[in-house]
Amino acid sequence: MFNLLVTSGIGWSSSRGTMSSSRTLEFTEEYLEIQFAPNGVLDLRAVMELPTVFAWENSWDGNQPSARVGTLTRIQLIGHEYQLEYMFDSDIPPIPNSILFSTAADDLHIDTKKANFPESSRNHWSIKDVDLFKILLKHRIGQCSKPKVFTFTDEPINDNLAAVMMPFDAAFTPVYKALQTAIGEVDMTCQRADDIWENDHVVQDVALLLCKAAVVVCDLSGRNANVFYEMGIAHTLGREVILIAQSATDIPFDVAAIRHIRYLPNGEGLAKLSADLKRRLETLKARK
Repeated sequence: MFNLLVTSGIGWSSSRGTMSSSRTLEFTEEYLEIQFAPNGVLDLRAVMELPTVFAWENSWDGNQPSARVGTLTRIQLIGHEYQLEYMFDSDIPPIPNSILFSTAADDLHIDTKKANFPESSRNHWSIKDVDLFKILLKHRIGQCSKPKVFTFTDEPINDNLAAVMMPFDAAFTPVYKALQTAIGEVDMTCQRADDIWENDHVVQDVALLLCKAAVVVCDLSGRNANVFYEMGIAHTLGREVILIAQSATDIPFDVAAIRHIRYLPNGEGLAKLSADLKRRLETLKARK
């Protein structure tokens, strides 16, 4: 979840600002209003725990400052205005309105299509129930420095592409077929790195596949070093990562706290794996 604060004029040019209480929780889902303003009173401590996007209204000439991501450090209600103190996160670069209110708007649940008062043209304070940082990574905002061994693509994420990372071993062919079945049944495309050959180095094809995929399935069975490496890249990119394994001993300590799908490499076990994966993918797609 995150706060979206939109203002005009000098707006967020210093470390202090204001927001009218009458504009608070506009464009906010009713269940979030109940959560953050029980009995109509804004829970100041709760909203201060959320990351905040400080944005300016779209101006007629397009010269509004870029939005910033930061934290609310103090809130006081004085009369009909909230007096705000805040600080920007220097590690996250400014976000142009062309991205915030256009390219990323749907992912961030920002309503820019309302005829009279779209969110991009109205002073207000709203709360959004999406993972802000995951969406920023998806749109290449604040992404980590470029790796040296391979390069990432600037292509957008394909919401219908699932990448599978697993040992290249004939013994895993039935497992891959079970995964393909589940992924196909939710109308997604399934790919492994050996399904493509765009570059001379396999690791580059792996990196590009991880960049483009919305979901990454990693089979940790046998503690394969390549799969661990690919899992780390996928986590860094902020992808939805689904871990599967044949045994609990296949799961390394560092990721043991992450839920995973356990399966047996026989007919019944692979059928259950396919069903379990399908349910998880359906859950992820329902969040879009």
